[in-house]
Amino acid sequence: MTSSAPPPGEPLGPLVKKVHRRLTELSDDALEPSGLDRREYAVLRVLVEHEPLSQQALAALLGVDQTTMVAIIDSLEAKAIVTRRPDPSDRRRNAIEVTPDGRATFRHASAAYTSAEAAFLAPLGTEAERFRASLRLLLDAASGRADQTGNSTG
Repeated sequence: MTSSAPPPGEPLGPLVKKVHRRLTELSDDALEPSGLDRREYAVLRVLVEHEPLSQQALAALLGVDQTTMVAIIDSLEAKAIVTRRPDPSDRRRNAIEVTPDGRATFRHASAAYTSAEAAFLAPLGTEAERFRASLRLLLDAASGRADQTGNSTG
C-alpha cells in the first residue's frame, strides 16, 4: 500500500474537504493574476453565459444570499468588469452586464482556471471525466434528481 492510498473505510467527508481545499488553493493561485477571486469568477462565468441578469437572479443561480451578491457585484463594478443598470422590464431591479474589459478578464481568468483544474485532475489521467461524471451523479442523487436506477434525470 502506498502512502497516498487511503486507509480502508476512511470517512468520505474529511477526504472530500481536503480535496476541495487543495482545488481551492490552486484555483485562487490561478485566478490571482486576473484580479478576481473565486466568488467573482463564479458570478462572471454565469453572467457571460446568461447576461443580463438581475442581482436576485444571480444570487438564486449561485445559491448566494442577497447581501453577499451585492458585495460581489460592487467589487466587480469597481473593477469595471460589470455594469449595473436599471432593468428595462422592471426599473426597480438592476440588470448586470459584462463590460468589454470584463469579457477580456473573463477569458484570461477562464483559461487560468481551466489550466489549474486540468493540473489538479492530471493524476487521474483518462479517468478525469469519469470522476467528474461520478461527482455529478452523486450531486444529482443527493438533490433527488436521480431515478431508481441511478441514472441522472436532470
